[in-house]
Amino acid sequence: MTASFGHANADEIVVGGLNYTEHLLLTSATAQYLEHHGYEVDQREGLGTSVLRQAQENGQVDLYWEYTGNSVILFNEQPQPENAEETYRIAKELDAEKGLVWLDPTDTNNTYALAMREDDAEARGIATMSDLADALNAGEELVLASNAEFYARDDGLRPLQEAYGFEFPRDRVTRMDSGLTYNALRDENADVALVFATDGRNGAFNFRVLDDDQEFFPVYALAPVVREETLAAHPELEELLNAMAATLNDDLLIELNSRVDVEGEEIGRVAASYLAEHGLID
Repeated sequence: MTASFGHANADEIVVGGLNYTEHLLLTSATAQYLEHHGYEVDQREGLGTSVLRQAQENGQVDLYWEYTGNSVILFNEQPQPENAEETYRIAKELDAEKGLVWLDPTDTNNTYALAMREDDAEARGIATMSDLADALNAGEELVLASNAEFYARDDGLRPLQEAYGFEFPRDRVTRMDSGLTYNALRDENADVALVFATDGRNGAFNFRVLDDDQEFFPVYALAPVVREETLAAHPELEELLNAMAATLNDDLLIELNSRVDVEGEEIGRVAASYLAEHGLID
C-alpha cells in the first residue's frame, strides 16, 4: 500500500506522525518547533505504522518520531535484541542502508502492555502476564480489547500467546481503535486491554499494567528519524531534533498524554506549552 500524497517539496520539511495521542503530540510539537526556527513545515499526521514508514522510504515524509522496536522487528524483521542500546544500534545500522538516519534516542520505552482494572486484577490474583496465562488456562473466560494492528503484528498477540502459553479464543478478542481499548476496559466491556506503557490513562483509570515477567515485549524507545537527503540539505536539523529528544522521558510523555486524554486539553496547546517549558521555543 502506498500513502496517497505526493513527494515532499524541497523547500519545506514534511513531518509525519502516527494516529494516536502520543504521536499527534510529537508531530504537533515538532512542526511548531521547526516553524519557530524558520522552516516551512507540512504536517502529515494520523497515519498507520507501515504506511508512514513506507511514505518516508518513498520520499513523501522527511522526518518523524519512530520507535526502535518497530524498526528492528516490524520493518527489518530481526529477532528481538537483548536491551535498549542494542535495539537502537540495530535500528540505526539497518535503516542507514535505506537512506534513513536515526538521531539521538530518548529516554523512553512506550512498549505494549496488557492491563486490567485494579480491583478486578486484585480479586483474581493477577499481577503478571504469567498469572494471566494461569487464569486463562484454568478456564477463566476473559475478554481482551485489542487494536487491529496488535492483533495481526508479528510481535503482537499471536507470538505473545505462544510465549506465555495461553490463548484468548477469537470470540473473546474485540478489535477496535487504539484509544478505545482504555474505555472498553474502564467501562467493563472488556476484562483485559492492550495499552501503551506511557499512556496517562493507565493511572487515571486505575488500571493495573501487568508485569511482562518473561520480557516478551521489545524496547520501543523514541527517536527522530530523518531521510539522509533531507539531513544533507538541512544539516542543522540534527542539532535541533537532538535537543528536543534530550527533553523526552517516560514521565513527561505520561504527563503530556494525560493532559490530552484525561484532562481534555487541545493537542496543539499542550505541545506548545511543552516546547516553552523546556526552553525549545521562546
